[in-house]
Parts: sequence; C-alpha cells; structure tokens
Amino acid sequence: MYLRREVFVFSLFCIFAFSNALVLSNIGINYGRLGNNLPSPYQTIEFLKSMDAGRVKIYDASPEVLKLLSGTRLHVSIMVTNDQISDIASNLTIADQWVQDNVLAYYPNTKIRSILVGNEVLSYDDQKMWADLVPAMQKIKKSLVSHNIHNIKVGTPLAIDVVESIFPPSSGKFKDEISDKVMIPLLKFLNGTKSYFFVDVYPYFTWSENPTNISLDFVLFKDSNQTYNDTGIGLVYTNLLDQMLDSVVFAMRKLGFENIRIGISETGWPNGGDMDETGANTYNAAIYNRNLVRKMTASPAIGTPARPGVVIPTFLFSLYDENQKYGPGTERHWGMLNPNGTPIYELDLTGVRPENDYPQLQEPSNNKPFKGKLWCVVETQVDTEELGPALDFACRLGNGTCDELAPLKSCYQPVSEVAHASYAFSSYWAKFRDRGASCYFNGLAVQTTSDPSHGSCEFPSVTL
Repeated sequence: MYLRREVFVFSLFCIFAFSNALVLSNIGINYGRLGNNLPSPYQTIEFLKSMDAGRVKIYDASPEVLKLLSGTRLHVSIMVTNDQISDIASNLTIADQWVQDNVLAYYPNTKIRSILVGNEVLSYDDQKMWADLVPAMQKIKKSLVSHNIHNIKVGTPLAIDVVESIFPPSSGKFKDEISDKVMIPLLKFLNGTKSYFFVDVYPYFTWSENPTNISLDFVLFKDSNQTYNDTGIGLVYTNLLDQMLDSVVFAMRKLGFENIRIGISETGWPNGGDMDETGANTYNAAIYNRNLVRKMTASPAIGTPARPGVVIPTFLFSLYDENQKYGPGTERHWGMLNPNGTPIYELDLTGVRPENDYPQLQEPSNNKPFKGKLWCVVETQVDTEELGPALDFACRLGNGTCDELAPLKSCYQPVSEVAHASYAFSSYWAKFRDRGASCYFNGLAVQTTSDPSHGSCEFPSVTL
C-alpha cells in the first residue's frame, strides 16, 4: 500500500512538473533578433510558450512582437533604446507619446510588467546619456502613473562592470565616476518606486579571464570542494554568481540603500565560440543554465549569502544564436534553440527535471586554455563579392598590415581576392588582437590551427 501511494504521488509530481497546461516557469528569456536566419516572431512566441517560459524580454518595443504576445500568459519586458533616452529625458510630452505608442496600445492584453530604459548605458562613455538616464526613467514612470498604471516597473539593465570590484563581495563599490552623478539618483528612484536593480551578470567572462585559478565546478554550480570565504563578514560562497550579485548588494549598502531588490536582466553561457575562447561549449552552457534554473526556481527561495531567501527574477540569455552580432565568436553563440525551434541542448525551465534525466552530453575539449598558434583566414563558404570591403578595411586601417601583398612582395602571389583577404585578416588580427580586434570581419573569417603560409609567404599568427 505504501509503495503504491509513493508511485501515485510521484506520478502527480511528474504531471505537475512537465505539463504545459499546469506549469509556467518564473524564468524569463531574452529574445534578441540580430540574425538573418531566425524564425518569425509568431513562431518564436509559440516556442516560448512550449518551453513554459514565464517571462520574455525584448530589446525594443516591437509592435509585431507585442501584438503577438497579446492574450498569452507571458510577462513582458520592453525597452527604451539608448538613442531614445535623451529625447524622453528632455520632454514629458515625448515620454507620454512613447508610453502611448508602446504601452497603452497593447496593455493590459499584453502583460507588460517592466520597462527598461536603455541597455548597459553606463558601459558607454557618453556623459550626456548618463545624465539623461534617470530623468528619462522618471518621466516614463510619471506618464504611467498619470494613466493609473502602477504595476509596471521602470528600471535599467546595467553591466556588472559598474562595480569596481567583486572580490571579496563585501568590497563591492560603484566606480567613482558614476557613484555620485548617476548611481545615487538611480538608487533613489528605484527605492522610491520599489523597482529592481537589474544587472547583466556573466560568470563565464570572469572565469574565462582566469580559468586556472577559478574552479569551473564553482562557476557551474556543481558540487565542489571549493568555497570562497568573505572573512570580513563571515559569509561563505559556493558559486561565482552569488559573489557577483552580492558585490552589487554591498555597493548599494555603501551608498545607504539596503533594500533595493536585484533582478538579473541577462545571464547565461556561450554554447560555442572561437578557438581562443576557453570553455565556450554546449556542455558547459547546459550545465550552467540547468543549475541556475534550479537555484532560481527553488522553493523556498535560496537567494544569496548576503540576502538569503530572496527571490531573484532572472532572464536567461538568449533564445537564439544571433549571427549578425559583432565581436568574438561567443557573441554569436548564446542561444538555447536552433532556428527551427529544436533545442541546442535540453533545458527544463521549471527546474524540477533532475540532471540524470537529461541525455548525456559529450565532454568538452576546450575547458582548458588553448595553447599553440592560430591564424585568421577566409571562411570556406562565403560570397566572394563581400570580400572586397573587408579586405580594404584590414589593409586601410592596419598600419602596414598588407605590405607583403604589394606586387613583387612575398605574398602577392597567388593574385586572388580570397588569398589576399586571408593574409590581410590574419595579419590584422595578429597585430590588433590585444586591442580587442576579433577574427570576424562581418562573418567572412574563421580561426584555424592549420598554417596557411606558402612558399616564401609567411602568414602572421597569434600564439597562445
């Protein structure tokens, strides 16, 4: 009798855990659209519903997306783009019009729950935009209140780089250049409106910059012998994310704000990247996001060591790989779904699926830093008509990058756009990688471990 009851209870548990009709996760997903191979917004919203996502965040206020979200159970976060901030800050009429066009036209049938003003504004060296940020937020909030709308939070997502230090968390403080000018007015606004301090927090980047000294298990929320003791305050940390979040908590405390809630506007792990990007793989992405979801959906809430038991609204980044984003390879590989809606890796957003119930993933080969030489050459399948501008860019800005491509020089032969572009890409990347240059060139280039040098022509390389 006892065994049969256990089976019955377990069956009910499974029904509640995996039924689309009964479960809606409180985990949100970032829906970026910088790709030329992505499914339509209609298909995308169907995918989100099938995943049991509870929230979706978009990087604008797309009329098409907001119309399609009407009548769904998804809670929606929309964004005032950076280029709109100063106009809205300058004039309440402009703010009213923005609210009319982007909120009232869809609300309440579309469950808009937060308006994010700008995106990582303080990571740009734009003093005017810094000064206009809080006034723009104030005007948006004032417009909402004038329409008797009180349940839409107004915030702004900031990158973790607004905090000067995260080790130890209790040392966390906001950078001096923004502390008085921006952070105090921002925190006063968030505190007064009971909104969230939204932060984009990526343990991957912190770990990948120092993978030999930070345990990967510690970063992936896996059982680990490594803990971090903040001895000054007696707190013990079992994962890197908590350290990063609590550094924000302590930074706010230092300015006199104890109770502003934290929301995670972006976090995740890249499913792939370039050869020199350690740990960017599907295995780590799956483990990080699965364990993160379990942590953030736990009942009772876990919180962080500085704020135990507190619910932290969390948006995963991101729904799709976005192949038109610039920068290193990881920029284009954060997705959870392929363009046809199939999962890049399986993920249960309700957080109840145990790890041993997932298909076994292949162990990654790039969890340790790459050692050796790399070259940057033309991708094998590209439209050669697009090479001209990229070749011109590398040679024009490269300060001697293409000297060996001149007639009678060692790399002039063979005289082809592909051969010359490969040399130019490799030479430019080798020269400027330390200054942030990537092997991308509008998607025309790829890293390789195969030396493309030929004859007397030696291609410059990056040695790691």
